Amino acid sequence: MLKLISSSRFHRLHPTPLPVLRPSPDSTSPLLRVLASSLRGLTRRTGGRSFFCSDSAEGSDHVPDAEVKTSEESHSKASAIVPTYPRPEDYLTVLALPLIHRPLFPGFYMPIFVKDPKVLAALQESRERQAPYAGAFLLKDEPEGDPSALSGSDADKNVYDLKGKELFNRLHEVGTLAQISSIHGDQVILIGHRRLRITEMVSEDPLTVKVDHLKDKAYNKDDDIIKATSFEVISTLRDVLKTSSLWRDHVQTYTKHIGDFTYPRLADFGAAISGANKLQCQQVLEELDVYKRLKLTLELVKKEMEISKIQESIAKAIEEKISGEQRRYLLNEQLKAIKKELGLETDDKTALTGKFRERIEPKREKCPAHVLQVIDEELAKLQLLEASSSEFSVTRNYLDWLTALPWGEYSDENFDVTRAQKILDEDHYGLTDVKERILEFIAVGKLRGTSQGKIICLSGPPGVGKTSIGRSIARALNRKFFRFSVGGLADVAEIKGHRRTYIGAMPGKMVQCLKNVGTANPLVLIDEIDKLGRGHAGDPASALLELLDPEQNANFLDHYLDVTIDLSKVLFVCTANVIEMIPNPLLDRMEVVAIAGYITDEKMHIARDYLEKSTREACGIQPEQVEVTDAALLALIENYCREAGVRNLQKHIEKIYRKIALQLVRQGETTDATSHSAQSVEPEKAEVDYDELGQNTVQKENSGLVEGSNPEQIGETFKEVDNVQTDISSDQAECLEIAKESEEDKKIETKTVEKVLVDETNLADFVGKPVFHADRIYDQTPVGVVMGLAWTAMGGSTLYIETTLVQQGEGKGSLRITGQLGDVMKESAQIAHTIARSILLEKEPENPFFANSELHLHVPAGATPKDGPSAGCTMTTSLLSLAMKKPVKKDIAMTGEVTLTGKILPIGGVKEKTIAARRSGIKTIIFPSANRRDFDELAPNVKEGIDVHFVDDYMQIFDLAFGDEQFQNIEKQVPNAL
Repeated sequence: MLKLISSSRFHRLHPTPLPVLRPSPDSTSPLLRVLASSLRGLTRRTGGRSFFCSDSAEGSDHVPDAEVKTSEESHSKASAIVPTYPRPEDYLTVLALPLIHRPLFPGFYMPIFVKDPKVLAALQESRERQAPYAGAFLLKDEPEGDPSALSGSDADKNVYDLKGKELFNRLHEVGTLAQISSIHGDQVILIGHRRLRITEMVSEDPLTVKVDHLKDKAYNKDDDIIKATSFEVISTLRDVLKTSSLWRDHVQTYTKHIGDFTYPRLADFGAAISGANKLQCQQVLEELDVYKRLKLTLELVKKEMEISKIQESIAKAIEEKISGEQRRYLLNEQLKAIKKELGLETDDKTALTGKFRERIEPKREKCPAHVLQVIDEELAKLQLLEASSSEFSVTRNYLDWLTALPWGEYSDENFDVTRAQKILDEDHYGLTDVKERILEFIAVGKLRGTSQGKIICLSGPPGVGKTSIGRSIARALNRKFFRFSVGGLADVAEIKGHRRTYIGAMPGKMVQCLKNVGTANPLVLIDEIDKLGRGHAGDPASALLELLDPEQNANFLDHYLDVTIDLSKVLFVCTANVIEMIPNPLLDRMEVVAIAGYITDEKMHIARDYLEKSTREACGIQPEQVEVTDAALLALIENYCREAGVRNLQKHIEKIYRKIALQLVRQGETTDATSHSAQSVEPEKAEVDYDELGQNTVQKENSGLVEGSNPEQIGETFKEVDNVQTDISSDQAECLEIAKESEEDKKIETKTVEKVLVDETNLADFVGKPVFHADRIYDQTPVGVVMGLAWTAMGGSTLYIETTLVQQGEGKGSLRITGQLGDVMKESAQIAHTIARSILLEKEPENPFFANSELHLHVPAGATPKDGPSAGCTMTTSLLSLAMKKPVKKDIAMTGEVTLTGKILPIGGVKEKTIAARRSGIKTIIFPSANRRDFDELAPNVKEGIDVHFVDDYMQIFDLAFGDEQFQNIEKQVPNAL
């Protein structure tokens, strides 16, 4: 219905409602003079601008100046209230206008907006009838709603819906008789005159009410309390005026247009321009007692004073902060300008460009032309970019990588073969194949005068020293060393780099390697290459092809750099446990050097010369404090650490030395405690104890703990000291005491050097019970049992194959297989069964054993998965042994794949299987003839004491396993074996 705009609440940054009254000729009241005196100096600085309206919800913040100027020009010395007829007090029925935000006080202007056409027409008609008066009443808040929760637009919509009696019930009873000063469209300017009270409703549309005109209660103008209160209000207003320029404008405008400035008008003025809420202002409007009204106004202006102080402190703090930051910024800018003028410093982009140019300048002659071209283009691009742009940081990082790479910089290689041999022998024992291959590489480099990068793949079980060999090779060649593991790597970008457009893009591992080592010919160790992963981001194994292909890596292209890099001088060393896991295209580019593992003799040398020495130094133990016998080391290797590598052996040696260190420390603490307790005894008593018991004590302790000491000599020494003490004077007692203390120190030092002996008898006290037992279960293998040789990832091992008869009957020939065997091994068993039947038919045509026997073939260690074709000849021999009731020769083991025609095919892991046979005390080994070359390459100490037979056909194995002489020697033992 109505939309009224008034000041909602006081805001320090926007004007408050300022309805004003025009001055009367007599404006010399005492209150006015007191208040105006505080404005004389301020008026000259701020001028006399008047605010005639307040900040409204619709943003209306001004009244047309033409109306005001015309009114002031026509009535420069008269009252601002236009005289009308009849008089204001004659209006007892008025049109009710609701005010939303604040009440209208007498003597103030207020602009409102009227949206209801009927109300607007009624106001226009009243003005034309020379009766321009209406009643302005503050609207009550909705009782069920929170007034602060509603926005201005929501409150206005609610006012539009209010009509008639509903609107009447929402109006405060006390309001203001308002003169309609002007109407511009839907904007109406009201001027407050006097207080009104609603008595009853006359009509609903538009809302018209009957009113009573209210007058202030009588008061004594000379009352001291009223005077004191009014002067306190004025004093507080003057204090507020010093801090708030907004209040100055209000006071100047009001004092310019008001007539007689009385106590009631002072109370109305203070309440009207304060920032109090509408209910507090309404309370002042309803108060007819002048003294109480002044008190209420005083409370409001006091609050304004506190708010002004807080505002001033906040403004001062912010101003100081801003001014300090601005001052610092200006000083920094001036300093930069001064330094730039003097040539002491350049801007960021120039400094960056200079840094990059300085970095690439020493390499310019060696740097490829296409790389120099890219660097120059990027430097020119960097000068044109803004430092705050994202492209600037991308270009800067790109130039940082380009200029940091070692273009054409190579480390000086050492081609001294003798020195390289010495270094390799210092770091590793054995590994003849690997050392020979490295020495060949060095020799070729020496003859050519330059080295060419190669790709060497070291394959072998864990713990044989593959990774540490790479470090030794780098030291022998005087190359920089860089290692990165590709185990589980599933992202191609780790090798080829990211595109520069991606956030957080980085070059690949190879570019990072070159930046870290600073040379273009390092030794790069690619660890665990057989464990490459494959994820959604591509196939890293395929990405490694370009890196490891000697024909391609001279022009390796990284996605981030986008320029080719020459990696042909890089020596790549890869490590793998199982080469079968490496993709064939990748394996084709490598030169595989197999490391089979260490035999017992090699492990003994490694433990004694390398592991024990490094472990002793790491534990802080002196060599003379510990002795580990050869028998203890041999027992440790045979019963605890049978793996092909020496990592587990190193762990056990560390365990031994840790326990020894604890034992030595405990002994030292006990010795220190004994020495301390001896020193804490009184001197005289200590001498007596020493004289009487020292000899026996020293003899007992030294005889048990000190090696090579003579108890009799020590006893005689203390006897001499005892005899001397009885004769010497008191002046010489101190010298004797010092001698005794030095003797005690020598005794303690001798105790701490006690040697701990670790031998085969007490080895279990340091490492626990043995883990392994002898691989050999039988001294003489019974009928149906044959020892085979197997290869595992941890080295070689012996494997028994057992066959027994379940039952016999006509036509019950069958074969049952157990032992957690793989498909290939199951097929080998079937092949062995077929071959055994054919051989038995040839040797003993009348023997129906296989046709009428249900057989059970088992491979012990049933919990261990087994697979492979190399057990074919062993299974065949086991079946024939049972069928002919002949055990095989003693101390024989065999391995080889057998075909249906009886041919023996080659197998792998010759060295591992030979080592396993030696460990089990085997004297005779049967290998396929095709493996003769592999056996000949073995070290002499591995082949020593073993009789090896190479066969092409199974009948040769038959003759070796079931010789007539063997059968005659053990024929009597066959019934017991069965």
